[in-house]
Amino acid sequence: MKCDLGDLTIFYETRGTGRPIVMLPGRPSDHRIMERLMEPLFTQRDGWLRIYPDLPGTGLTPSLDRLATHDQMLETMLAFIDKVIPGQRFVLAGLSYGGYLARGVLYHRTALIDGLLLCVPQMKADSAQVHRPPRTTLVEDPMVMARLEPDEAQIIVDLVVVQNRTVVEAMREVLTEAQLADHTFLARLDPAGPFSFDVDRLPAPFNGSTLILAARQDHICGYQDAWDLLNNYPRATFAVLDRAGHFVDVEQNELCHALMREWLDRVEEGEIR
Repeated sequence: MKCDLGDLTIFYETRGTGRPIVMLPGRPSDHRIMERLMEPLFTQRDGWLRIYPDLPGTGLTPSLDRLATHDQMLETMLAFIDKVIPGQRFVLAGLSYGGYLARGVLYHRTALIDGLLLCVPQMKADSAQVHRPPRTTLVEDPMVMARLEPDEAQIIVDLVVVQNRTVVEAMREVLTEAQLADHTFLARLDPAGPFSFDVDRLPAPFNGSTLILAARQDHICGYQDAWDLLNNYPRATFAVLDRAGHFVDVEQNELCHALMREWLDRVEEGEIR
């Protein structure tokens, strides 16, 4: 599906019907990384309209020269949400950079949001300010890694904590999707500075059901900085999972989904009060 915003068309997919939940992926991946993360939660859960956009410069959504800051990326996603589900209440999920954008969406649309999921969220625009553990490998499988091309194997070694067959195959999908991205465009965002507002200084605490998932060995976004979010979210579960890095949803798939299902239960519980 396509959402026309004038000078930019956002590509997105939807699944199901009912209460909207907007899924913001990281970059340079596209909407498919969020589909793999979230769709297993809905195989036996009805009543949800899942909305999966490609961010500008990823997947089938083109880049646009005027989008040079995180504020402008956020404005684009706010415009997308306002057009696709105008005035409707919704639930929000963000992965990695999508977690940074999700906090910006919540800052501006708090009154419409009933629940929030942040999975390994990017906490700061400037990576130099992030508290991160050192890169480490906890599980090695030389036979699996030997089947990869050297360049592909090195990328996977640099990214994951668990090098088993399941994780490696999932990562190969992620790398294939990343090839579609406009990496030059996305790289311009890195030195652009943070949002022009303090995204984590909310006017009032967000009382919707919240889940913040971090990974103990996440050397990309870390886990310590996410703890500082808790005062903003009095209904938050905060979990730091061992034996997992930035791709916690693959490396600790069953535990992630157990926590996410409980989070959706809490969101639905709030609806019927």
